[in-house]
Amino acid sequence: MNAAHIGQMTVGQWIHHYAALTPDKIALHFQEQAISYAELERQIMQMSTLFMDEHELQRGDRIVWYGMNHPLMVVLLFAAARCGLILVPLNWRLAVPELVTIVLDCEPKVLFYDHHFADNLEVFENVLPDCVSVSSEQVGRLTDGLFLQEADCHSADDDPLAIIYTSGTTGQPKGSVLSQASFACNARMSQHMHAMSSDDHVLSFLPMFHVGGFNIQLLPALSLGATVTLLEKFDATQVMQRLDRKRITLAVVVPTILQALLSHSDWEQVDLSSLRALAIGSTDVPVPLIKQVHELGIPVLQVYGCTETSPLAIYQQPDNAFSSVGSIGRCGSECEVRLVGSDGKEVRTGENGEIQVRGQNVLSHYWQNPQATEAAFIDGWFRTGDVARCDEQGFYWFADRLKHVIISGGENIYAAELERVLRDFPGLAELAVVGQPDDKWGEVAVVVAVRAEGVTTTDDELQAAILGSFDGKIARFKHPRRVVFVDALPRTALGKVQVDAVRSLLQQ
Repeated sequence: MNAAHIGQMTVGQWIHHYAALTPDKIALHFQEQAISYAELERQIMQMSTLFMDEHELQRGDRIVWYGMNHPLMVVLLFAAARCGLILVPLNWRLAVPELVTIVLDCEPKVLFYDHHFADNLEVFENVLPDCVSVSSEQVGRLTDGLFLQEADCHSADDDPLAIIYTSGTTGQPKGSVLSQASFACNARMSQHMHAMSSDDHVLSFLPMFHVGGFNIQLLPALSLGATVTLLEKFDATQVMQRLDRKRITLAVVVPTILQALLSHSDWEQVDLSSLRALAIGSTDVPVPLIKQVHELGIPVLQVYGCTETSPLAIYQQPDNAFSSVGSIGRCGSECEVRLVGSDGKEVRTGENGEIQVRGQNVLSHYWQNPQATEAAFIDGWFRTGDVARCDEQGFYWFADRLKHVIISGGENIYAAELERVLRDFPGLAELAVVGQPDDKWGEVAVVVAVRAEGVTTTDDELQAAILGSFDGKIARFKHPRRVVFVDALPRTALGKVQVDAVRSLLQQ
């Protein structure tokens, strides 16, 4: 099936179609389970019945998943699509008080959870007395024998399908409302990005509480009748085993995960002959990591986007990945991208500007937050808050987050540019560059670094070497003024540095 045909169906009809067309083909491998398209369809029908008949849910009601990656999460998504419901996946790595804030915001009618988090259920039940809690182990008993709801979807393309809460690297998480049309648009762009077909076998291990874990490859693959091997969470040894034994063709990583794989003792022994491409979901990927994979003849496809864009907006493809290393790619096939300067006008080729996106892939609004929604859009364009430049070939090159730009003496300093200089600096395990208030310059750049194990150099010596590494490489006004050593950098679940939290380390 091609992307055009997919566009003629609602999300809720995808699995129904393949259950009829290729009923015995495996849709999902998970642990010891091999779930066919026919079986997945049966489970979705049962869940739809549970929603509509047993819980009497109405269109627009919210259901929550609180657990690790699991086939039930896929079932919930497709059943929600059929019934016009909204799935809210919870980031299980957040603290319970943070999760309570989210559930109070979205007010779910049913909360599904797995055994990993059963001990926290009492807290949710206390704050959500009218919400029904259902464990993953209970689902089979609850749905067994139920009359099966057919796939005559009670929903439309513009119906909300999911609320994905932003990771909160700056400020409070906001609930990004993504429609069925957003998911479908994203799926078609993913197929274009990967040259994806029903013959592909996707390995999926990024957390599905993030839109990248769900939407970069997993759902697009299922929309084509392909096969997905799903891991509960990332485990380097398990990933190696699946790559070696399952004839995997596609997978998504982030830089920290790719580094873990490349440094794994089994990496050089793994059979990667079936792997067509690795997608990497991060704004600023170390080029040496990419080149290590390219040396094997496997293209690394960098994808740019955010929760609010479902996430695909800009991406590389297999036929241009080797010739555009370090780029975040070209504009997606079904959205528009523009770069805008501080004066509100589009910048010229080669100049830095804020990335703004328009298309069906973009969120409709932030849940119960009209102020944030209004601030996020300008003339119908979503403001990402990220800065990039576009070259004459249409490739975009990431610069930095607007909120990470350090304004020193009236000049813009991009933290990412400074971090690239130090990326391979010996003696450091990890680092980030942030701005610190300064009476004279307004802000100055500061390196926050973690010493590598076994380094015997004193802090003063290491600081001098770090600061000296910028000489002759970037303009003097951009140079960091000092280095602060810490035990670890605070990161999100996907390994992104939490810049606000890093800044707060400077105040301790």
